[in-house]
Amino acid sequence: QFLSHRRGRCLLNVWYPHRGQLQTNTLVGMLVREGLHGPSIQTRTKTQPRSVAPSGLLKQRQRTAWQPASIAARAGSKGVSQQVHASAQIDYSKVELGTPLPLNYSDDQPDWAAKRRAGAILHPTSLPGPYGIGELGVEARKLLDWVEAAGFRVWQILPMVPPDPMFYSPYSGTDSNAGNPLVIAIDELIASGLLDAADAPPHVPVADVDFEKVAAVKNPLLKKAANRLLTGSTFQGMRDAMAVWRKEHTWIEDSALFEVARCLPGLSDKPWWLWPEGLRFRRSAAMKEFKEEHKAAAEEWVAIQFLFDYQWMALKKYANDKNIQIMGDMPIYVGGNSVDVWANQRLFELTASGAPDNVSGVPPDAFSKTGQLWGSPLYKWSEHRKEKYEWWCRRMARALELYDETRIDHFRGFAGYWSVDAQAETAMGGVWMKGPGLELFDAMKAKIGKVSILAEDLGVITTDVVELREAIGAPGMVVVQFAWGGGPSNVHLPHMHYDNCFVYPGTHDNETAVGWYKGSADANDKKTIKDYLGSDGSDFAWDLIRVSMFSPARTCVMMMQDIMRLDNSARMNSPGVAAGNWRWRIGDSDVWSRLAKESAELRMMGAASARLLPERK
Repeated sequence: QFLSHRRGRCLLNVWYPHRGQLQTNTLVGMLVREGLHGPSIQTRTKTQPRSVAPSGLLKQRQRTAWQPASIAARAGSKGVSQQVHASAQIDYSKVELGTPLPLNYSDDQPDWAAKRRAGAILHPTSLPGPYGIGELGVEARKLLDWVEAAGFRVWQILPMVPPDPMFYSPYSGTDSNAGNPLVIAIDELIASGLLDAADAPPHVPVADVDFEKVAAVKNPLLKKAANRLLTGSTFQGMRDAMAVWRKEHTWIEDSALFEVARCLPGLSDKPWWLWPEGLRFRRSAAMKEFKEEHKAAAEEWVAIQFLFDYQWMALKKYANDKNIQIMGDMPIYVGGNSVDVWANQRLFELTASGAPDNVSGVPPDAFSKTGQLWGSPLYKWSEHRKEKYEWWCRRMARALELYDETRIDHFRGFAGYWSVDAQAETAMGGVWMKGPGLELFDAMKAKIGKVSILAEDLGVITTDVVELREAIGAPGMVVVQFAWGGGPSNVHLPHMHYDNCFVYPGTHDNETAVGWYKGSADANDKKTIKDYLGSDGSDFAWDLIRVSMFSPARTCVMMMQDIMRLDNSARMNSPGVAAGNWRWRIGDSDVWSRLAKESAELRMMGAASARLLPERK
């Protein structure tokens, strides 16, 4: 399908000083014989021929007045910026046939570069900071300052949910609506009076995140701040705001009960389907008793989640004020041992005891010869359909509250999903099952309006996945690190990229560019790279960044690890490997000044590739 409409064309601009007889038939026939379909001949009657600009990836063409748009990059006092002609925005439906067009008709030129942009991936846990983990405070704002200086307009993150307490994967959280308490900024709590200066933990050198140690230090402090919010006489205004927030976010009630239960000494080592039956199946008497007994602990969790939202929304405003959009990340599946499943058991494929019956995964792929067995319970789509996908509408509405746009991980599962028996040891014995398709997105559109999503469509992508993505107008993904095998029709090669997509040199699931070239790339890969990019691999990370920035793809997003030219010691995740992931951190607080040169180079590259924000007039 990707190749079915590709063909060669030749545009011949013929200049001649006097109108005379132009013999074209022979010329057209010659072009067709050379394999060029539908040659176009464009004649001009100027007194001078049009000059031809030099070709090359980094060369900018000077467009003439009859071309679609005029784009000029220039250097300004604040760095390189770009000017784009604004459209006259004429309503042609109101112009009658055969009548004069408006006087500004010639100014109504398409703005081809208006939606082109670039950005970076860095999860908040990877930020600098003195308390063992990145937080939503000053270092997050410094990142956004750097993003703005680089000319970027997208900050992409991983899921911000409370991670599972075993491997701390953000893709297997305990609550798809809640935020990760470990990124709440301690210094911000001190500044607001919710903690005392003496409460601040000892500073520790920046290193990979030790989630267990961080949780042991921060959780007691978060509970102390929550209790001060709940009882302190000077925080009545904040309590009033929390009461409004709580009323608007009804999911928090079940979230608090689940959080309290899963942390109890007798239950913390068990999934919810091994809890006592009354609590497991949410029977009225048991739930009432549990709420009364653990009311204080539940109130703490509500306050902690309010504080997360309070800090996150302030950071989001800071980003949006800089014209930076935050791209969130939503795993298609939720963790089995989560409030999402516990509170909505009818919506998932579970056994009579509540344990997962059939689980998620993917067949063998480039990451694993036996496939990937994720283990999340599958959706019982027939039940979702009965309630008009209300659960999904609420989940998506929450995502759009927190983020400007949302990437849906494993988008292909909405078209067809891999179903594996929960007792299986690998994903090899699974079977493809039909997903809800377009009706899910129609239901969300009817309920909550326009949904701005990025469809992660990597892996085994069949025609129905492409058709679904195109039907909802969602951009897809291409990853240049995947481009160097499979021949010239590989969709990840830059000449195969399309406008409505995101291009990545690599993602958080990949090796870093440097690590891949030094380790996994074979001789054929390196020959293809040499032939295609002219690269000898000496600066491979930036070779991929450069070709991605000049891709036709509307949005280019890159990992900070690749911007920094780091090897695989900085890898964020190794798919198929449960332990040891998600721990990488970017370095000390001075990292942003150390990356000033890269920021300037990226801004210049953004200007040359028409990815900067147009100047305001």
